[in-house]
Amino acid sequence: MVHQVASWCLDYPDTGLIERLPTMTSALAEQHDSAPARMMLPLLEHLASRPLDELQRSFVDTFDLSRKHALYLSYWTDGDTRRRGEVLGRFKSAYRASGFLVDTHGELPDYLPMVLEFAACADPVAGAALLQEYRASLELLRIALDEARSPYAAVVTAVCATLPGESPADRAAVMVMVGMSGPPTETVGLDPYDPRLLPLQPVAAAGGQ
Repeated sequence: MVHQVASWCLDYPDTGLIERLPTMTSALAEQHDSAPARMMLPLLEHLASRPLDELQRSFVDTFDLSRKHALYLSYWTDGDTRRRGEVLGRFKSAYRASGFLVDTHGELPDYLPMVLEFAACADPVAGAALLQEYRASLELLRIALDEARSPYAAVVTAVCATLPGESPADRAAVMVMVGMSGPPTETVGLDPYDPRLLPLQPVAAAGGQ
């Protein structure tokens, strides 16, 4: 439930999202014992209280015009390096191994809303393993959104709360946890991440509607 709702919330807002908000809110409200579910309710209230064009502008400003809030999990750990191509291939392999047809709609396979929907609809075990493997990416995104006082911080915090262990307190703690100092900057083998890239429609996992 949390992963599916988070997937919709972190994708580019459209009329479909607005139409689903009442159902999403009711579904989360029913999860009285779920802290991650409760964490996301303020974001749903925010999305329901704003005009769609305002939400779209805010989304673009937050996620598409700044690398500080990249929604591509391997960007945080591998940057634009040779290794990232191998990593993206592993995401694709995980999708194929699930037996589900995952339509990427032209997105890179490590696009967070896609990974979340895969975890929600196709293969919860493999999906959760991908999220845990890239826990550092999620935590860095969470911290960056929180520092920007973005309402989207709540949904990434909720996703982190579904994974084992507590979240690191700050960016330095994340770096210590994984022994990294930030996204690599080598640009051999892949085109640089384009911050102007607009997310497309949510991924549809066959058999997982």
